[in-house]
Amino acid sequence: MAWSPQPLVSTAWLADHLTAPDLRIIDASWYMPADNRDVRAEYDKCHIPGARFFDIDEISDAQSDLPHMAPSVEKFVSRMRALGIGDGHRVVVYDSAGIFSAARVWWLFNHFGKTDVSVLDGGLPAWIAERRDTLDFPPTLRDRHFTARRNADLVRDVTQVAASAKLRDVQIVDARAPARFEGTAPEPREGLRSGHIPGARNLFFKDLLTADGKMKDKDGLRAAFAAAGVDLDRPIVTSCGSGVTAAIINLALVVLGHSNHALYDGSWAEWGAYKDLKVATGPA
Repeated sequence: MAWSPQPLVSTAWLADHLTAPDLRIIDASWYMPADNRDVRAEYDKCHIPGARFFDIDEISDAQSDLPHMAPSVEKFVSRMRALGIGDGHRVVVYDSAGIFSAARVWWLFNHFGKTDVSVLDGGLPAWIAERRDTLDFPPTLRDRHFTARRNADLVRDVTQVAASAKLRDVQIVDARAPARFEGTAPEPREGLRSGHIPGARNLFFKDLLTADGKMKDKDGLRAAFAAAGVDLDRPIVTSCGSGVTAAIINLALVVLGHSNHALYDGSWAEWGAYKDLKVATGPA
């Protein structure tokens, strides 16, 4: 499977390449509705120079009842062209949490065949902590030609995941907090059962990150996967609440050189809503 050759870049790297003509920067900040944060207003007030705002909820499949499912190729191409992102551009994605929703947009680019994309390690908090410049006005955008082709190997649907849960031919790794995974905490979305996909392993996405929101080093990542009971020599499908933090696991896997993995786009928003799908509770 083809993934980004350089999944992460540092703030120092971005600062050195900030004015490169072939670089495009994306602010992919997103939060749960319950957080009551206006990420677009936050972007308008403060963003890395040159950054375009990527609306995860809008650049999605509007025909689906599930939250921010991957859009069609045509819609993704249209939105990227409008953002001035084209063929030959190097893309760096960041968010305002450190590493959170940026991983989802990084995964989307990979899913649509553009692998020259990286996540900014530490995101906007790291950039601001280093007293680097920010702006409060957007860049001038010019429509660019953008080519995309969907890579089906990087995504799984509910039928495929149900088969894997039964056959145990791949490892399902859930990025949600342990209480949600074990079913002792309610889901933030109404109408969903509590628990996890039978046979899944729980690797809370925060266990892959340092206290300041950066990706752990390779030894730390390997230790986190081992602690969760995940075998890095086997194929993996990632999951979470709605396909956002699952991508952080995919990002960590690429950092480790693991390529045989995909993301369950519907995640628990889909599985937890289907009454005929089995649900497990308690620790893995």
